[in-house]
Amino acid sequence: MQALRKVASQPGLSLEEVAEPRPTATDVVVEVEAASVCGTDLHIHLWDGWAAGRIRPPVTLGHEFAGTVVEVGADVRHVAVGDFVSAESHITCGACSACRTGSGHLCERTEIMGVDRDGAFARYVAVPEAVIWKTNRDKLPPEIATLQEPFGNAVFATSEQDLSGRSVAVLGCGPVGLFTVAIAKASGASSILASDLHPFRLGLAKTMGADVVVDARQTIDHQGVDVVFEMSGSPQAISDAIRIARNGARIILFGIPSRLVEVDIAAAIFKNLTVQAVSGRRIFATWYRTRWLLESGAVDLRPLITHEYGLDDWKQVFSKLEAGEACKIVVYPGGLPGGQRQAEIAEVAG
Repeated sequence: MQALRKVASQPGLSLEEVAEPRPTATDVVVEVEAASVCGTDLHIHLWDGWAAGRIRPPVTLGHEFAGTVVEVGADVRHVAVGDFVSAESHITCGACSACRTGSGHLCERTEIMGVDRDGAFARYVAVPEAVIWKTNRDKLPPEIATLQEPFGNAVFATSEQDLSGRSVAVLGCGPVGLFTVAIAKASGASSILASDLHPFRLGLAKTMGADVVVDARQTIDHQGVDVVFEMSGSPQAISDAIRIARNGARIILFGIPSRLVEVDIAAAIFKNLTVQAVSGRRIFATWYRTRWLLESGAVDLRPLITHEYGLDDWKQVFSKLEAGEACKIVVYPGGLPGGQRQAEIAEVAG
């Protein structure tokens, strides 16, 4: 089968022929119908400092996917051939104190699909049964089902905040920031401000429910925001988060800075701010809330799928991402769906 892989410790990826995976006793093999591309994949492609320090080639990329189970290991009990599934990409040890006390998302021995082990940018992927998430195809088709994993990041970031009737700011409108805008809208936020550097992303923020959008190069005039989500990792955005938050507000840090950041801690103290740093998802508590938000129609992610490609077109995928001209890109290892769907793809991408 063909797989999109990082084969050397340098920039770039390769589409290579590899053997189809075989399941261990506790694995299932999934035929990947759709896989969405993450900023992490772009970091690995570009081979930045984080990637160089973390990735050990060769490895197949891709950790957001949906597909059909085609084979199960001898000890698999709760997943069957024919099930339509997605998966939690963080594979935890199950034995450490975090795992045993219901905080598996904090497991220090976590392996990540597409980072530490072969992922889903291929026709087939082997996945431990323990992280498989059964999905209703009638309610969540493949191009939406693959977004459950990244959408869960925003669900986790927002789920511990009371957003109803609150003013919300989302600083950084990458995919997770835009997911956060949509959830804030669905949660009844009184007003939503969104900021970013790219007009393209600000337009998507308006589509997803932002009341006010601001070019991040300009000073954000809004003051007294109840809940601020910093989703970019920009040092300026982190400073802006503290500045625009009201006394007693909450700031949620999700974006990862590329360098050490100096912030005005005194201002945070005098404002009595609550600052929470979050990463990943609660396994699997977040997934249940994610399912409800998507299946109920409370959040519609279709406007954020800006491009769809076959896996052969991976160079276009990463070119769009690097240029900031895309939000969520879905790739199809088996080729693009036919008929009218292809016409819609051409219209969106054009």
